[in-house]
Amino acid sequence: MKTGLEGRTVLITGAARNIGRQMAVMFAEEGANLAICTSRNLDGLATTAANAEKAGAKVMAEQVDVTDYAAVERFVAQAHDKFGRIDVLVNNAVFRSEGDLLSEPVDTWMHNIAVNLNGPYFMCKAAVPHMIERNWGRIVNFSGYAPYLGSYPGKAMVKLGVVGFTRGLAKQYGSSNITANCIGPGHIDVERDEFQDKSKGVFDFQPIQRSGEPQEVASLAVYLASENAGFTTGQCYLVNGGAYFQ
Repeated sequence: MKTGLEGRTVLITGAARNIGRQMAVMFAEEGANLAICTSRNLDGLATTAANAEKAGAKVMAEQVDVTDYAAVERFVAQAHDKFGRIDVLVNNAVFRSEGDLLSEPVDTWMHNIAVNLNGPYFMCKAAVPHMIERNWGRIVNFSGYAPYLGSYPGKAMVKLGVVGFTRGLAKQYGSSNITANCIGPGHIDVERDEFQDKSKGVFDFQPIQRSGEPQEVASLAVYLASENAGFTTGQCYLVNGGAYFQ
């Protein structure tokens, strides 16, 4: 199946590891140009860039804090200058808020909002005008199943907020041939940070009794960014082994 992504420019935030890296490589295999970024894991980003270049892509890799609008604007402008177009935006950068209401510090709560909600907003604000100019665009955001199963308040809040943001984008920019969808991964077999709760794994009630693989999420992102998904917008797809049915 041809995706129509050859020669298009794909922006991916949070591309230094895990699903972000897998997406970069799979988009590269489809012939896309890549502008990828991370906020701090520069060694990981370099590895992603090398893997994508090996797969045949032209790659721009930068350190970008998605909570800084000026930095986001520079990154998007540099990508447009380098490749001449912005076609696909994948908002994969995430901060995992895994604290209960009373123990979580206020600054952690605010950072959670800054990365998970302001980040996609800033990236879209900078990238969407280029999509409107070409009358074509794809936006892929990342949510999760936390709001549906019940989770830490901060985590559940931003994940559901991403769904609402995505649907608003789909409604507002569909007339410009721009789609917006989001993906909600379940328990995926990825590298995790030290502060994350590693005790949670596959739920007993989950029909598919294993963790998901990064490529099982990344392949959906590639489809949603493709020519074939032009009539699919405003949706949230849960890749969670059946842990929650939506």
